[in-house]
Amino acid sequence: MREERPSWDSYFMEIAYLVSTRSTCLRRKVGAVMVRDKRILTTGYNGAPSNLSHCREVGCLRERMGIPSGERQEICRGLHAEQNAIIQAALLGVSIRGATLYCTHQPCITCSKMIINAGIKRIVFEGDYPDKLARQILEEAGVELIKFKRG
Repeated sequence: MREERPSWDSYFMEIAYLVSTRSTCLRRKVGAVMVRDKRILTTGYNGAPSNLSHCREVGCLRERMGIPSGERQEICRGLHAEQNAIIQAALLGVSIRGATLYCTHQPCITCSKMIINAGIKRIVFEGDYPDKLARQILEEAGVELIKFKRG
């Protein structure tokens, strides 16, 4: 009996979900995996910068203020998964130009601008994020967006 192997997109999306389990965000667990030529370059998950207290320890200011998802991101103490994956590439000297980003959720506007300037050409994501402008600028920049369905 021959067992089915997952497609490359399924394989890397499952890894993105595994990466998201490291998240320290109280609102949404997000994982990201940068891939080029079927090789993982970097990973990232959302949470506070290194050596700072996590939201689990100090609470969520946006939650306390009743700010809806997708708004006032500048007062969040955490970085997004995509930002952490891009920062990891910079710290390690790994080019992500031409890479595919596998992400558990659609990137926000800030991450989308970083993705465009980093030269990422394709995004595979599953969960939605309330940010229509992000999708518009990614499409305008020619970044391929693939809505993934798990299972």
